Amino acid sequence: MNIISRRRLLAASAAGGLLTAATYANAQSNPQIHSDRPPLESASESTYEMAEASVSSHTIAVEHIRISSVRPFAEVRRKLEAAVPKLDASISEVLRSGDQRAAQEYEEKGPKLSIFLERDHGALLQIAGGKRNAIQYEIGNPLTASKMTRYQLPAALYAPLRVVLFEDENGRGIFEYDKPSSFFGQYGDERVTEVGRYLDNALQAILRDAAG
Repeated sequence: MNIISRRRLLAASAAGGLLTAATYANAQSNPQIHSDRPPLESASESTYEMAEASVSSHTIAVEHIRISSVRPFAEVRRKLEAAVPKLDASISEVLRSGDQRAAQEYEEKGPKLSIFLERDHGALLQIAGGKRNAIQYEIGNPLTASKMTRYQLPAALYAPLRVVLFEDENGRGIFEYDKPSSFFGQYGDERVTEVGRYLDNALQAILRDAAG
C-alpha cells in the first residue's frame, strides 16, 4: 500500500468515527430517534446485574463422633477394609440406565456400604517433617444416596460420607466422622432425614466392629 492510499484509508476511518459519535450524540439529545442498542451506560449496568449471583447462608448443628480403639492403627485399618468392599462401579451404570430390577437386586444382595475412595493424608505430612498414619475414606452407597437426592438434590454435597482413621500418640486407631442425620436433617425433609438415620446406624456399626 502506497503513502497516498494509506492517508485516504486513515481519513475514511476518522470520518467514520466522527459520524458514529455524531449519530450517537444526536440520538441521545433527540428522543424521536430510536436505536436497537441501549445507551452505553445502561448497557454496562445491565451486564453487571446479569453477572451478579445471590448468596445466602445459614448455620446448622452437626454432631461429631469419635470412636477410639485400643488396637493398633494398622489392625483397625485392615479390619475396616476387609469388612467394607471397594465400590462396584457397575451399580452406578445400573442407576444411570434406570434398571429397576438390577437396582432392587443390588439393594437386597449387595453391600450396604462400600469404600468409594481412600486418601493417604498422612503421607502429605512428609513435607512437615515426617509421614504419619491418617487415611480419609469416602464411604457410602450410590443407591442409598439416590433415595435422598431424588427429594433434595443439594444432599449430594454429603454423599458419599467422609470418615478419617488416624493413629494417636499411643499408636492406636481412631475414627472420626460427622453423624449423617445431623447434616442431612438441615433440609427439613423427613424422607431424607430417615435415610440419614439409617446411615447413622450402618456406619457406626462397621466402624465399631473395625475398632473392636
